[in-house]
Amino acid sequence: MRILLHACCGPCAIFPVQQLRAEAMAVTGFFYPHNIHPYAECLRRRETLQAYADRIDLPLVIDGGYDLEGFLRAVVHREEERCGICYRERLTAAARAAKNGGFEGFTTTLLYSRFQKHDAIRRTGEAVAGSIGIPFVYRDFRAGWQYGVQESKRLGMYRQPYCGCIYSEKERYFRTAS
Repeated sequence: MRILLHACCGPCAIFPVQQLRAEAMAVTGFFYPHNIHPYAECLRRRETLQAYADRIDLPLVIDGGYDLEGFLRAVVHREEERCGICYRERLTAAARAAKNGGFEGFTTTLLYSRFQKHDAIRRTGEAVAGSIGIPFVYRDFRAGWQYGVQESKRLGMYRQPYCGCIYSEKERYFRTAS
């Protein structure tokens, strides 16, 4: 099966890529930058993912541009719903890229993080799959969380301290300060 893996960053891709390849899937990564703030952080994550992809011979598709304004317009005044909005935007972009690229399905490294809303990601992926017309390949990658953390440290990869959006960055600093 040819599968497109939405990958938010290099460290989160480690375990999912290994698992999917162990299932004999031909994996291509997909990077979606529009929710990541500030731009320097976005570039650092993209560069880390690209370096890892090069290291493990993982083809990588990078969604063009940097529509931070579009992301903020979608979220403003709905901050409590921001994660769901973000999941929908990223998974919709991945599904469209998968369909347009002739892949047989798509999935996401969001299913790897123990900090994400796993059930909401699954529901969103399945809903997007139905509307775009390409299968969402659900896998619970959380069992590999510690392995991915250790391996990313061993490889000297940049490990980001927050999810990506400006709101999660703020929460990270306020949580640390309190």
